[in-house]
Amino acid sequence: MSFRFIEDHRETYPVRLMCAVLEVSPAGYYARRERPVSERAKSNATLRAAIRLVHQDSSGRYGSPRVHAALRAQGRGPSRGRIERMMRRYGIRAIMAPPRRVRTTDSRHGLPIAPNLIARDFTAEDPNRVWLADITYIPTAEGWLYLAAVMDLFSRKIVGWAMRDHMQVELASAALTMAIQQQLALKSRAISSPSSRASTTEPGSIPPSDISPRSKWS
Repeated sequence: MSFRFIEDHRETYPVRLMCAVLEVSPAGYYARRERPVSERAKSNATLRAAIRLVHQDSSGRYGSPRVHAALRAQGRGPSRGRIERMMRRYGIRAIMAPPRRVRTTDSRHGLPIAPNLIARDFTAEDPNRVWLADITYIPTAEGWLYLAAVMDLFSRKIVGWAMRDHMQVELASAALTMAIQQQLALKSRAISSPSSRASTTEPGSIPPSDISPRSKWS
């Protein structure tokens, strides 16, 4: 096995270095190379070349089952197990296509489920009484980007949002935190404004203690 590894990687690493690492003698390796090539070795070399050709013709999409079917269609008779072992040995792998969709909801769990406080009543009499939230995903060149948004049901405006490269609890928490901080900032500006002191409380100026949104994450 050591000599076989050296032979397979002799164009990548120095032979003497591999012999030292594998604790075999260079003389033994070269002596083995000078022996006549066995019929099995010739068959493996021919099969390896055929596997690489089929794999390249498929643009790297074929794994061992489809490579085996393609070779069978050509009249070749190697077993699927032999093809699988050879592909694994020489690092010939099928290219896995990225998923076209991402699941943002997983109902198969035993975790507690929050009560549905909205009950499909999508109306609100005042701002900051009902907040709705959701998570979506955006494909980018670097992978999926997840976006969580919080919408005020009364104004239909996005009052908080967050983006992350994951879909963990922190993503939803960051969007909710932003929404609460935004409303507290609006309240603070309304209190410090002279016009607000001379007028009645404007819609949307809810004391911090009254900000208790009902959220539905789906």
